[in-house]
Amino acid sequence: MSKQIGVLQAAVTVAAAATFIVSWSSGFIIPAFATVDVSALTLLVWRFVPLAGLLIAVTLVSGAAKGVSGHELRVQAAIGVFAQFGYCVAVYGAVAAGIATGTVALIDAVQPLVVAVLVGPILGLRVRGAQWMGLGVGAVGVLLVVRSQFGSSDAPVLAYALPVIAMACLILGTFVQRRSPVRTGVLVTLTIHVTVTAVLLLVIAAATGTLAPPASGSFWLAVALTAVFPTVIAYGLYWWLLRRVGITALQALLFLMAPATSLAGGLLLGEPMTVVTLAGFVLCGIGVGLVLAGEPRGSVQTVQSTG
Repeated sequence: MSKQIGVLQAAVTVAAAATFIVSWSSGFIIPAFATVDVSALTLLVWRFVPLAGLLIAVTLVSGAAKGVSGHELRVQAAIGVFAQFGYCVAVYGAVAAGIATGTVALIDAVQPLVVAVLVGPILGLRVRGAQWMGLGVGAVGVLLVVRSQFGSSDAPVLAYALPVIAMACLILGTFVQRRSPVRTGVLVTLTIHVTVTAVLLLVIAAATGTLAPPASGSFWLAVALTAVFPTVIAYGLYWWLLRRVGITALQALLFLMAPATSLAGGLLLGEPMTVVTLAGFVLCGIGVGLVLAGEPRGSVQTVQSTG
């Protein structure tokens, strides 16, 4: 029976990881369509504000926030400022500036290497030799995947700082969460992050005159898609997987964002797809496999017990 339970838990984790990759990647693709004629800030505001109201209502009705202290609210609000507000604003700004979606995902995918270097001094965790090898193989794969996309956009040079800022914001928010003893549930965590982001976006949009939404059906479709997939599903799974598989394995999954985004960009946006791109896909998969294989056997249970 315990073996069957273990197999079921592994299957759930794999399914969650696959869903996480697809939904997170959609956060790069959807803005590429939706911000052609609309300000990226306008799309972001209407992505988060209605969702914040809905999540607050669900959280209150379900009683999920019962017992959450003011300290926990403040910590999660701080994490949300970086991991959701800062990350999303920077990514949308980069895509709206004309940087290819695969290139944005590439810079974002450097995050696992940065995290691998920092988990030791900051969190006291050890990255194993096989995991370093996997991270290196994955990094090569990411470079191959988007190699053909560099120089394919007319975006100003300074715009390339935006994906770097997005990466830094998500890393900072992730480390704050891992160092903090605060362990609110996924629903409460997501509600706080979305609400803080919505409030900040409302203030900025009102101040810049970008609050009024267009009446087009395509805009509201984009709003619905971005609210459901890269926000509720992707961010919810990010924090759930962080507790279930640990920070190193989760960061390894981010390597797959670049190939997934490049594949979608090639099919939907006509971005370059070559044999080199396919080779990059294979290396990314091998890299993630090496990192996951290097995780200690008891890591999942250990991480779960802290939640």
